[in-house]
Amino acid sequence: MSSPTERLAELGLTLPGVVPPVAAYVPAVRTGNLVYTSGQVPMIEGTLARSGKVGAEVTAEQGKELARVCALNALAAIDALVGLDAVKRVVKVVGFVASAEGFTGQPGVINGASELLGAVFGESGRHARSAVGVYELPLGAPVEVELVVEV
Repeated sequence: MSSPTERLAELGLTLPGVVPPVAAYVPAVRTGNLVYTSGQVPMIEGTLARSGKVGAEVTAEQGKELARVCALNALAAIDALVGLDAVKRVVKVVGFVASAEGFTGQPGVINGASELLGAVFGESGRHARSAVGVYELPLGAPVEVELVVEV
């Protein structure tokens, strides 16, 4: 089986640079054999890819793609801290979706992150997960994703 780095390349993906913190925190922290990432919003080259609420200005499909961007940003934070190939398994994904009133498709949106992790890590990418609808997210982001991985 190929490494996570090799699978990213096979998928035609490269990790972005680590998104600099916008407040008083670090992108990822290791404690023991776990790495926790800070919540990652869909930043691409230093710019928020899209703003708005899913179910209004942002479609569920667009939200799903943005969740994938968030997951790539989280993987970049892990890679910078311990190296992506050190990851033994994805333990937990927490996804927040800035939701328009009445929108209940949060699980489908966060599937963008979960499906990417499955493609990169295979069976080790299967994880526990929460997909939560919220009123607002930092910077007006439509979605935010954080990861816990075992190394």
